[in-house]
Amino acid sequence: MFKRLLTYLATSLWLLGCASTDTLDLSQFSQTLYEPAYANGFSIKSTADGKATLVGVNNPWQGAEGVEQRLIIDPEGIFRNCNHAGLQRLDTHAKRIVCMSSSYVAILSAIGCQESIVGVSGIDFISDNYVQQNRHKIGDVGYDNNFNYEILLSLKPDIVLLFGISAASTMEVKLQELGIPYLYIGDYIEQSPLGKAEWMVAIGEIVGYRERATEKFKSICQRYNKLSDTIKAAIAADHRPQVMLNTPYREAWFVPTPQSYMVRLINDAGGEVFTAESSNNESQPIDLEQAYTWASQADVWLNLGGCNTLEELKRQNPKFANVKAVSNGRIYNNNARKTAAGGSDFWESGVVNPDRILNDLAIILHPELFSALDKDATLYYYKPLR
Repeated sequence: MFKRLLTYLATSLWLLGCASTDTLDLSQFSQTLYEPAYANGFSIKSTADGKATLVGVNNPWQGAEGVEQRLIIDPEGIFRNCNHAGLQRLDTHAKRIVCMSSSYVAILSAIGCQESIVGVSGIDFISDNYVQQNRHKIGDVGYDNNFNYEILLSLKPDIVLLFGISAASTMEVKLQELGIPYLYIGDYIEQSPLGKAEWMVAIGEIVGYRERATEKFKSICQRYNKLSDTIKAAIAADHRPQVMLNTPYREAWFVPTPQSYMVRLINDAGGEVFTAESSNNESQPIDLEQAYTWASQADVWLNLGGCNTLEELKRQNPKFANVKAVSNGRIYNNNARKTAAGGSDFWESGVVNPDRILNDLAIILHPELFSALDKDATLYYYKPLR
């Protein structure tokens, strides 16, 4: 009888998960459900019996160190009494989601779960067709710290997918007060183009479609890697166009580091980018004299902010009006697809379409080669400035 009682108590404590402590025993999630191949910021595990799932997120904003967040999907209530600062919990897979970044909208649409989107941040800046066609029933909860919590509550979300720029979102404390689960999605911090897209698997787990998301991601990888391999095989090592990125901001010109997302895309497209040396992936400022030197050498100039015409670019940057890329007409901006309010689809659907961005860059950097590979190839996210 005594042994039975001990066994019962031990089992009950396990089922209650965190009933007597605020420390989550992660060792209970011993089964790896998905091992990311490119992304560094998430993990997906389950308990040995598969009854509960743990989505782990690490350092989801720029400059974050030691930041950990955990979301338990717990249909049987095994961990219902857990009370841990880094832990959120859902009773079931989410069916009503508020997206605080347009890239989360794109991910949900990519895996066929767009109908789970009940709220967004800045609806006028979102390109997604489903969101725009259903504006009457999708709430806009605001942005830039001007959040409408009455609208948020009226949406009855299962979870809010948060976005942190260089620190935790100011929404976090209020969501805790309201008892609304949340999870940071760290796609934008990933340096690998495929690593960004791979976050669709994490979101797929949250909505109960991990396998579908995994298959979608595999097809993206296949297209991306096939195109990258084709480019590498077709161009000579000494025929990689030099690329200048961005435009001045005040008195400085911010350029990426070798580890950055855009640099990796351009490298895979057979180009070389002028970069600033740094151990991290945060863009670094250079003075305008250094920028002029590099711009004078660049074969191609990309990502020019809000510029829509060559004349506009020259007017804003008169000193750069006659650099090599301008004289040769090889100026391209990544704003071919944007909303009336200025929202960029490059940073929305481009996150789940790195293969399409790579295709654009290949056309831009190697027009003669690429026209031979695909005579009907056209730009999607980029446009030439004329």
